[in-house]
Amino acid sequence: MSHEKSYSIKGDQKLFKIAKAAAKLFNQEGYLGTNMDHISAAAKMSKGGIYHYFSSKDEILYFILSNYMDVILEGLEKELKEIEDSASRIRFIISRHIGLYTQNLPEAKTLLHEASCLPKRHFKVIAEKERKYFQIVSEALLKLFQNRIPKDKLTVITFLLFGMCNWIYSWYDPKGSVPPDELSTLIYEIFMGSVGRLDDNNPER
Repeated sequence: MSHEKSYSIKGDQKLFKIAKAAAKLFNQEGYLGTNMDHISAAAKMSKGGIYHYFSSKDEILYFILSNYMDVILEGLEKELKEIEDSASRIRFIISRHIGLYTQNLPEAKTLLHEASCLPKRHFKVIAEKERKYFQIVSEALLKLFQNRIPKDKLTVITFLLFGMCNWIYSWYDPKGSVPPDELSTLIYEIFMGSVGRLDDNNPER
């Protein structure tokens, strides 16, 4: 299943331009190693133009992460309700996650590595959106196990699934010989093969 939905920002497209340029810089130089002069040069806008939209580098980082999480969450619960089979929901979650992730690598990497640089009030907002996503995926996995799995084990399995999906950035090339859809299938088959051996819970296959 292909997911063409991309990182989107409603409103002035210059916001998108600044955010995209900044996210790429945060990946290359790190958030702390990037300043507003760098962002101005990368976005090909004056610093005054940047400050017209954002009052600080912190605000740019928050904007990138908040909007990326909104894209991840948008419509997900509704889409999952339309899928009856529990295993198919997991396949869909993996495919959707990989699709959005590979189409928006700068934003995804920034979320993984730079969220802790946010001011506390902004970090809490991002953390809450991440918790919401975690909860949705965890509930889908609980249904896969037919509600017969301890909460602590369910938490571990959910984190393992996210780990399989997120840490591909260090080696995976979406333009290489293994396209995102094929990668999603591999992750699904390996993950389901592993949880399927948890005989005491007998998850759907």
